[in-house]
Amino acid sequence: MHTSQIYLQVQKALNHYIENGQFTFTVALSGGVDSVVLLQIMHGLKEQWPQLNLSAIYVNHGLSDNAHHWQQFCQARCEQLSIYFKAAHVIIKQQSRTSIEAQAREARYQALDEYSPSDSVILLGQHLNDQVETFLLRLKRGSGLKGLGAMQQTRVLKSGRECYRPLLAVKRSEIEAFAQQFNISHITDESNANEHFDRNFLRQQIVPKLAERFTGFEQCTARSIELLQQQQALLDEYTQQDLAQCINQHQALNIQNMAHYSAIRIANVLRAWLALFSHTMPSQKQLTQIMSQAIHAQADAQIKIELSDGQIRRHQGLLYFVQPKPLAVNIEQVISNELVLSDGKKLSCQQGVGIRAPKTDEQVSVRFNCNSARIKPLKKPGSNTLKHWFKDAKVAPWLRADIPLIFYNDELVQVVGYFVSDNHKDEHGVIWEYKL
Repeated sequence: MHTSQIYLQVQKALNHYIENGQFTFTVALSGGVDSVVLLQIMHGLKEQWPQLNLSAIYVNHGLSDNAHHWQQFCQARCEQLSIYFKAAHVIIKQQSRTSIEAQAREARYQALDEYSPSDSVILLGQHLNDQVETFLLRLKRGSGLKGLGAMQQTRVLKSGRECYRPLLAVKRSEIEAFAQQFNISHITDESNANEHFDRNFLRQQIVPKLAERFTGFEQCTARSIELLQQQQALLDEYTQQDLAQCINQHQALNIQNMAHYSAIRIANVLRAWLALFSHTMPSQKQLTQIMSQAIHAQADAQIKIELSDGQIRRHQGLLYFVQPKPLAVNIEQVISNELVLSDGKKLSCQQGVGIRAPKTDEQVSVRFNCNSARIKPLKKPGSNTLKHWFKDAKVAPWLRADIPLIFYNDELVQVVGYFVSDNHKDEHGVIWEYKL
């Protein structure tokens, strides 16, 4: 086994982890031939790299009557190899506009992330034929450059954990031959034969004919995918430069800064901006709506475009992505110079130009959404309500309820990030600021 081509390919693929001192890996084990072969190879590598920490996890979706049997098979296989095994059970709730396959896939990644050892890299068994099928499925959907790039060898989950696909350059036939050569048993998912599913139809009917007709079809497709991924990576570099020029501290887009861009370039920045908030990209129709209504509308137009994860709103030449969230919670008695707000943001009280320190009979509190509270901001004429000053400062209405307000007893003394009370100013006082 140690001299087989697949073994050497996996060894080479994992070398960059080993060289960087990463020795903890978790195999996403389904019981299918690809993941079982990967488990066997990792077991062989452990003999070569004794410091390797190896485990396996099976995600039970409960979508098949055989799911429990497959779990038992995976557990028995790991016991034979003395590999730590974990089973994770997930419940899939059917949602509209999302396929059951997509929901199961997302639930699987979430479970792999949650139940794998925290310091491990998760190894996935997808191979070259899976990559070709994904490319053809994306082609059928009319995907663009990023979609046609299919699966990356490395996938980073929301938590920052890495998933890695060491078999992505290996054909299914080579994996099956390896299993046969070394008498490695595996299970067969009965749903793989159901050609009602597009992927199975491509697997059974289309890809074999293409491979038979065109020599090296899978490898050539993989080479095209790699080129597409490289071009997407280059585009991403330029996109991030554009986005940095157009986004502000509140993650709002400055429309004026995009005014000289071409329509294609604006659309590209919009996608990159929306990706900060959602994994679901707008359709071409929605993107056209955003550009016509939000970008090219009159300056005083009230814009609200509904997307699956939130709303796009326009205010004072800026585009905001507004998501529903719970009301901020007041802190009625502040007893520390370091605070964690209910939305996870941190406040810190620093020495410097700002407001005077509180007197012994003044209780400090942090409140929110007090539009009727009055304050005379430094270098502003007269006292007025917070609602008036927010409007004067051109603060978008949906941002106002989340802005921390510092009170001494019932007197507003600072609006964090905006202004301080002229009546409480002190060049040698304190100032509350967001802590990065």
